[in-house]
Amino acid sequence: MDSKQLLARALKKEFLSAEEGQFLFENIPTAELMFVANELKKMQVPGSKITWQIDRNVNTTNACTANCKFCNFFRHPNHEEVYVTDIETYKTKIAETIKYGGDQLLLQGGHNPDLGLEYYTNLFMELKRLFPNIRLHALGPPEVAHICKIGGYTHVEALTALKEAGMDSMPGAGAEILSDRVRRLISKGKCTGQEWLNIMKTAHQIGLTTSATMMFGHIETIEERFDHLVRIRQVQSDKPNGENGFLAFIAWPFMDDGTLLKRVKGIKNNVTADEYLRMVAICRIMLPNIKNIQTSWLTVGADTAQLTLHGGANDMGSIMIEENVVSVAGAPHRFTANSIQNCIKEAGFVPQLRNQLYQERKMPAMVEQIINY
Repeated sequence: MDSKQLLARALKKEFLSAEEGQFLFENIPTAELMFVANELKKMQVPGSKITWQIDRNVNTTNACTANCKFCNFFRHPNHEEVYVTDIETYKTKIAETIKYGGDQLLLQGGHNPDLGLEYYTNLFMELKRLFPNIRLHALGPPEVAHICKIGGYTHVEALTALKEAGMDSMPGAGAEILSDRVRRLISKGKCTGQEWLNIMKTAHQIGLTTSATMMFGHIETIEERFDHLVRIRQVQSDKPNGENGFLAFIAWPFMDDGTLLKRVKGIKNNVTADEYLRMVAICRIMLPNIKNIQTSWLTVGADTAQLTLHGGANDMGSIMIEENVVSVAGAPHRFTANSIQNCIKEAGFVPQLRNQLYQERKMPAMVEQIINY
């Protein structure tokens, strides 16, 4: 393969094949990959602004039957530590989120066999009744698949009901790597890769904006990473005209601390800062039809995240007033509203607060008082 020709095609926003993308990833210097990715970023998102968000991750439940080997958060449904978040807790946490300038709740949990479609629709309607302006960025394809399985619903029936109840958008949770070989080994209880994609297609068809993700650096092959990217790109190509589809893509390295993958299988996170920079850059190159590429400061830290802003990423994600899943697998990094803005400025950019639809927000009066929990 001719790397110069491939890079020239990439700069024209052409779709590179998985094999072509892998060739670039394995043969092109990091600086060159980052340069091309940065040029593509400037085409997609011109200007010097880097966006960020204020929201809070609240878990609906920690009961889960998926048994993911990278998750320290879940408990078996019969475990004594199982909980389902009650409405009073939601009220307290949402009120605090709004007080600190947040406009969104990221609602995720586990595959709780006792929580079906009716539970979630009632919950969403009640939260919207109490807090009409809070946005619900909720669930994820595996949770939707679980709801459909236990209730006998089609994807469109479940998603339509959830949207009508108040779900504003859906995160790209549970993608991990879309290869079923990988999924059988690390998340056997979750939906297949194809069902994940099918649920996202349905969400786009009914007008739900979503994001897409990739957790890498565990047992997947490089070929499986690139197959993942190509399949995500195809779903985005299939979205209806006028819909956002995948509005953002986020890749992060597997966090291994205390996980079954590390304790039992000896699988460790060996992703270096250089490899992360290369992955963010190649994601921008391979996904020219997804506008926003978010860096994962939570898992790689501020210094590496700053560098990705010069290599394809245009968004720093949320300060996450609360986050309980990745953190318990060893992600130690934290930002406040002030420190995330300073981080962006130190990298040479202008911080811009946004909402989930990447629309600019004015800075709330209380924002300087935000702390991390």
